[in-house]
Amino acid sequence: MARDTIFALSSGALPSGIAVIRFSGPHTRALLETLAGGVPEPRKASFRSIRTRDGLLLDQGLVLFFPAPNSFTGEDSGEWQVHGSRAVVAACLAELALHPGCRLAEAGEFSRRAFENGRLDLLEVEGLADLLTAETEMQRRQALAQAEGKATAVYAAWREKLIHCRAMIEAELDFADEDDIPGSVSERIWPELKALHTALLQAIAGEKRGEIIRGGFHVVIAGAPNAGKSSLMNGLVGRDVAIVTHYAGTTRDILQADLDLEGYVVRLYDTAGIRDTDEVVEQEGIRRALAKLEQADLVLCLEDVTGQAEDISLPEGVDVLRIGTKRDAMSGSAARSYDMLVDTRDETDILHVKQAILNSVRDRFSGAMDVVPSRLRHVEQLRAAADWVQASLADDLGLEVRADFLRSASDALARLIGRVDTETLLGKIFSEFCVGK
Repeated sequence: MARDTIFALSSGALPSGIAVIRFSGPHTRALLETLAGGVPEPRKASFRSIRTRDGLLLDQGLVLFFPAPNSFTGEDSGEWQVHGSRAVVAACLAELALHPGCRLAEAGEFSRRAFENGRLDLLEVEGLADLLTAETEMQRRQALAQAEGKATAVYAAWREKLIHCRAMIEAELDFADEDDIPGSVSERIWPELKALHTALLQAIAGEKRGEIIRGGFHVVIAGAPNAGKSSLMNGLVGRDVAIVTHYAGTTRDILQADLDLEGYVVRLYDTAGIRDTDEVVEQEGIRRALAKLEQADLVLCLEDVTGQAEDISLPEGVDVLRIGTKRDAMSGSAARSYDMLVDTRDETDILHVKQAILNSVRDRFSGAMDVVPSRLRHVEQLRAAADWVQASLADDLGLEVRADFLRSASDALARLIGRVDTETLLGKIFSEFCVGK
């Protein structure tokens, strides 16, 4: 049975200046001939009248044709660039639906066909999905690097190295008696595998960097009541997010706002003041504040320099920036040492806090690889490959066993790229796309 030709609106929300209607599949040429007066020259825009099969004019616009296999999907594909009114688009889509063998595309179906036809691998597909949802410069850069195949090139090279090393082992096992196969040929590969294992571990270490780019750098503002947490939050964001009063316990729930610092998403969380209290609602706010501290990438621990010092128990392993607030009301030197002293109404002090946050983000990326794993699936397969490579380095095992470990490592990288065992992933991945992509 012939595959359906799919179509969809591929541009943004209507109304718009221009609407792009895309279609792909075996009936593409027929659609162009029937509705657009003929098939234009490949990859060159042609101004045409688009009509119904009865000859009624739908609209006039640019028509393009991309012949297989040199199209996005690897199939014959076409585009109409028409006026972006709801009526025009609805009429064009309705006319396409009347053509036998044509139907509206499902979410991500164009990209899925590109994958199935070998135009994109799984990493490139995921990079494309990330590029479509990118909101900051760093998200755009990471997604574009993956969509362009840079991650694939790195991981495919590692896989080729594993296949080569396995071939050397098997050559020694199978052809040790041949004159042109020198003895102990496998001894040459162990230094290479150790270097590869180190590279895999470095890539795995980039997991947190990938999470920060995709999900944001989480900064939690904590401290005792009236330490200036809400004032600092408002100052960093540049608007009134949190209610500021002189009454202790004003903030009961966690408030969240986002900053874009040099392309990094910084997610700020203002939390309830931490203290001993019998008030039930405030206790719940404090419980949530303590739980949020466990999830932080950086904690801004605030303390009123004019008040009594209060020690707050902070989770281990979390970076902490200790900030003394109400610098303007301080007389003499501070009784305790802080990383910085601020007045939350002073724009210069707010800029210093922003710079400290940005420095903390930058520290996470110093010496990082150009390509970092952006999803949990990537990390899992890289970790599996690293474990199998490490197992193969045990010199008390037979060569047959060590060769099989290398086969498992190369299979893990193949799954990462999408060359084996991908069917269960496809529905989830392509469902993230919008219709028309």
